[in-house]
Amino acid sequence: METISQILARELDRPQSHIDNVISLLDEGNTIPFIARYRKELHGAMDDTALRTLADRLEYLRNLQERRDTVKKSIEEQGKMTDELSLAIDEAETLAALEDLYRPYKPKRRTRATIAKEKGLEPLAQLLFNQAMDCPAPELAAAEYINEEKGVDSVEAALAGASDIIAEMISDDASIRQILRDLIQRSAELVSVAATEEDTVYRLYYDFRQPVNKLQGHQILAINRGEKEEKLKVDLQLDTELALQRVRRAVIRPGSPAMAFVRAAADDAYERLIWPSMERETRSMLTDAACEGAIKMFGLNLKPLLMQPPVKGKVTMGLDPGYRNGCKVAVVDGTGKVLDTTVVYPTFSENKKQEAITKLSTLVRKYGVEHLAIGNGTASRETEQMAVEMIAKINNGRLSYAMVNEAGASVYSASKLAAEEFPDFDVNLRSAVSIARRLQDPLAELVKIDPMAIGVGQYQHDMPQARLEETLNGVVEDCVNAVGVDINTASPSLLQRVAGLTKTTARNIVIYREENGIFENRKMINKVPKLGPKAFQQCAGFLRVPESKQVLDNTAVHPESYAAAEALLKLCSYSLEDVKNGDIRELPQRLKAYGAEKAAAECGVGVPTLNDIVAELLKPGRDPREELPPVLLRKDVLEIKDLKNGMILTGTVRNVIDFGVFVDIGVHQDGLVHISQISNKFIRHPSEVLSVGDIVKVMVLDVDEKKHRISLSIKQVKE
Repeated sequence: METISQILARELDRPQSHIDNVISLLDEGNTIPFIARYRKELHGAMDDTALRTLADRLEYLRNLQERRDTVKKSIEEQGKMTDELSLAIDEAETLAALEDLYRPYKPKRRTRATIAKEKGLEPLAQLLFNQAMDCPAPELAAAEYINEEKGVDSVEAALAGASDIIAEMISDDASIRQILRDLIQRSAELVSVAATEEDTVYRLYYDFRQPVNKLQGHQILAINRGEKEEKLKVDLQLDTELALQRVRRAVIRPGSPAMAFVRAAADDAYERLIWPSMERETRSMLTDAACEGAIKMFGLNLKPLLMQPPVKGKVTMGLDPGYRNGCKVAVVDGTGKVLDTTVVYPTFSENKKQEAITKLSTLVRKYGVEHLAIGNGTASRETEQMAVEMIAKINNGRLSYAMVNEAGASVYSASKLAAEEFPDFDVNLRSAVSIARRLQDPLAELVKIDPMAIGVGQYQHDMPQARLEETLNGVVEDCVNAVGVDINTASPSLLQRVAGLTKTTARNIVIYREENGIFENRKMINKVPKLGPKAFQQCAGFLRVPESKQVLDNTAVHPESYAAAEALLKLCSYSLEDVKNGDIRELPQRLKAYGAEKAAAECGVGVPTLNDIVAELLKPGRDPREELPPVLLRKDVLEIKDLKNGMILTGTVRNVIDFGVFVDIGVHQDGLVHISQISNKFIRHPSEVLSVGDIVKVMVLDVDEKKHRISLSIKQVKE
């Protein structure tokens, strides 16, 4: 029997030693970001995504083993364990297979079969089910079990009870259930029809039929929601005669006098017990798989959204559009500090719009605003048009605007965190500040919001919330640690996402900073209350101290590798002072000439760690997001009526879903690029080639003004 470690090595196609090392590191309490970044030699440089997959699978296999032990113990206590059954339990690869084996021995609520057993009919059922060639006819065999005291007053009653027992035995047979499970995957279809005459968003599924093995995740989730809202009637269909043949073949012995009786019991078992159970199981498995796919998609969309390049150091005006309450405005400086706030009403009338332009133009000139960040929610189109008109009137060549995803801004504005950060601001003005800061530093601002409120993906509220939260929090943690955090400016919200830190230690860092002044070096982190040696080990490499005299304190080089970094510099005839002055451009060439493996051995680290040290020394304090494509800034706006088939536009990918991507092309409505219009080569999923935040050229294929739908193509631009 394979060990958990061996199973993981086989499934993930990784060396056994790497798997063993990761398991040990996890069991010692190390975080995924720390393992991914600072223990590369032990796991062969697996990235954080691969490590999280390993950790999830490890947890599943350990839970499976725990359940396996529980099942064995239960069966042994019943005195029914056999060597064959024990081996089957050991070889069960899934919880479903294990539960199938346990089903006959699992304590049940009172059923027709248990009632029949109470009447003493189990021996009769076993006699008939064995189907011996010399077995008496069922009626003759049943006559011996008539017992009026136990409620068996006739042959018919005895046979009915025996049939119930046999039906349950067949239903509990793990091999039969697996045969049917395989048949369902090959031959079953999911069918949905309209449950209402009204036109709804589920009209695509009013007459829908699809083989189970070809169903897409988004189809399953849409059908489930339509069924829940009573707009659809859903049915799993399988050829009954074909299924019955499989069941009969597994239990019937031709030529036996009891054959016809067992056949009838098998048919009853399938129709009354097996099929309803298998239908529920199949629907549940389809939903689980669809949810896992959707949750993975959430993570794939969230990561590039968080990692969008910051537009740093520029005075920014945040506009939170609205109708009834007006457009909330906040001006923040290059560090995110609020300079001014106001409210304008551009949607009320033309006069009010001109008043708004005049008022905002004054603020632009007063504070030297260079960028407008416009929330993409209600009234954003009108606000965008006003902004374009204002840019044209100011005509200074510097002012531009960007549409900003405002999902979760209202959640943040009403939160306790926002109240603590802006106690004197109205809730609505807080959201304008958040929108401005999202353009300046998306990651620092978005970490203040529950990841589930950011809203990138499909059917968010239909997901298992605990699993979704776990996945999204993992994505946020990976992004924060990939970028690094300035310990002297970071908010508690940002700090608590750093590997090894908690809400308490993050808050303690801020309190220590407020009471004692800025951190002057990384060593001072050890003075923070409740932040022990293990937490310091996990977090130190991800916390930056720009004010430190030790240049390595402002890099991702871990304190445990400082000696190695200094040894490397010495080998290549450099010093830390050269790093400060940026005078080590030839470091890679000198290292190559010396030999990376030789240098790594002399510095006491592995080659992967040495390469990471070199990258950090070349660009101390670098932000990896700055190497990504910049945010698309605009100075004009289109309306849907301006679009013509064949137009080629530049847009930003806003959402990646199973059947395509939505692209912001400067119109109020995002356009859809169907998966068939993304690439000339075959792709299984849009995420293979596109991510949220990508800048793309698109061609307009079709515009439906009434339904506010825009169809776009990427591949036709290339053609």
